[in-house]
Amino acid sequence: MADTAKRVRSQRKVTALVTTIMISALASLSGLTVAWTGAQAAQTEQQSAQTTPASSMPAPQMSGKKPGKTADHSKFEILQQNFKSGPEVTKACLSCHTEAADQIHDSIHWKWEYTNPTTGQTLGKKTVINAFCGNVASNEARCTSCHAGYGWEDVRQPPPSEPEAVDCLICHADTATYSKFPTKAGHPLYEPTPWKGKMKQPPNLSKAAMSVKNPQRQNCGSCHYYGGGGDAVKHGDLDSSLNHPGKELDVHMREDGLNMACTACHSGSGHQWPGSRYGSSAESNQKEGKGEKDSIKPMTAKMSKMSHMAESSSCESCHSDKPHPGNDLKSIKLNNHTDTVACQTCHIPEFARGGVATKTKWDWSTAGKLKDGKPFKIMDDHGHPSYLSTKGNFEYGENVTPHYAWYNGNFRYTLLDDKIDPTKTVELNAILGGPNDKQSKIWPFKKMETRQAYDTEKSQLVYTHVYGKDDTSLWTNFDWPKAIQAGMDYIGQDYSGKFDFVDTNMFWPITHMVAPAEKAVECQECHSKNGRMAGIEGVYIPGRDSFKWLDWLGYTAFGLTIFGVLLHGLLRFVLRNRKTAAKEG
Repeated sequence: MADTAKRVRSQRKVTALVTTIMISALASLSGLTVAWTGAQAAQTEQQSAQTTPASSMPAPQMSGKKPGKTADHSKFEILQQNFKSGPEVTKACLSCHTEAADQIHDSIHWKWEYTNPTTGQTLGKKTVINAFCGNVASNEARCTSCHAGYGWEDVRQPPPSEPEAVDCLICHADTATYSKFPTKAGHPLYEPTPWKGKMKQPPNLSKAAMSVKNPQRQNCGSCHYYGGGGDAVKHGDLDSSLNHPGKELDVHMREDGLNMACTACHSGSGHQWPGSRYGSSAESNQKEGKGEKDSIKPMTAKMSKMSHMAESSSCESCHSDKPHPGNDLKSIKLNNHTDTVACQTCHIPEFARGGVATKTKWDWSTAGKLKDGKPFKIMDDHGHPSYLSTKGNFEYGENVTPHYAWYNGNFRYTLLDDKIDPTKTVELNAILGGPNDKQSKIWPFKKMETRQAYDTEKSQLVYTHVYGKDDTSLWTNFDWPKAIQAGMDYIGQDYSGKFDFVDTNMFWPITHMVAPAEKAVECQECHSKNGRMAGIEGVYIPGRDSFKWLDWLGYTAFGLTIFGVLLHGLLRFVLRNRKTAAKEG
């Protein structure tokens, strides 16, 4: 009986082994991704609320530096006065912070200008043509409401040079006490003003000055959330839902967790903040070298301070280029991905996840229509304007799957003097990088699709004067020929007088709204045909790609493996029976 039981157990082991091998082989051949290819296998925790209610006294967010807590600005006598203007507040600030104005004057936030060392292009907000409201020049009063200063009314000239023209409050004051007015070239209101049917009151500048602290998400977001004309319009991964996010929206900014401020990652010094899309890096900023001074030990996000941050706002600054712990095969395969795949590609599966829709399409060619001689709007089923006489047609999206591309941290912009091919879609900022570029990684983007005006005779994009109450403003008289002519005259550029509309794309790197680990992109979402990586070229992706000769090698290896296992099992079974028979004889 004992020998019979042993034979049964032996047969079961052989059967189990054969079954396991067959399942694994078939899974590989069919393009399914098994656990060792890098699936995030952590069990899903109970979902937290998408947004966490704000307390009346919110805790300070984690900054790039530990707050010194050595000064309470509400006790400074110089701030306890009846300020009449923003520059008066700045003058008081500079009496202590003597170098701050010079530092800001040397920043991209002030100049709106940057020369990319890789492409040689002169870029910046005041220069580039974007896929939203088009251009700043001739529209300053509206656009410079997001400048870090007061009174920049003409971007053909440098921004104001006076130290008091710097706006300290927009980055440091409690946003509940201070905001710029949308049409005052960076100034707040100084007297009650009618706005959208209501009387808007000016801020108490003394109260705002006494509230200053390290910048919070709300400070940065007062401009960056609302770029392009509204909440979430431009970026897709930056909107007001990040003021009070839960874990499911962003694991770094969640209020009941790390509660990081923007400066925890964009941790510069001297008012110089790394991370601008005009000059960033897609590659790890971990130093390489043999010497002790050249090496950086692997880091994790759970650190007592953030002073180690490099001059680049990359994930590797905290997490290193080997972020997945463990020496098992799954962790090794996941860490191997960091050479070619940006962390954001897996850890931001969708953007616009906070309940605020982002604009995905904008057709300027339909702007200017009137009903009974008056502008009108049409709302979609979700309460978003799908048509405005001032701006044309729109489409929006929530929980949007990113566009993926090789990216080395640089774009080549289509500028005003560049020739375009109107028979093709014009890329306003072509993504640079490729599989053979060692600085490149596969990166997620928001792809903004637009239709905007160009000069048909010169095959060049044009500037348009959209904002103002003058006769040439598009938003006042809805006259495209006048608006384009005024925009081009303003900057002294030739214009043929003939225009049409061309399809354009603009790409925005996705790097916020980092999901919990268990919500990361599953392996089979990329390692499959028609998956997320369908448009990525120049690299072999198992499960997506196949080669006939390689497939036949796989079939042969699979067949030989099964044959060998079966033969081995059969021989063991036969030989064991013979031994049993000999003993019984």
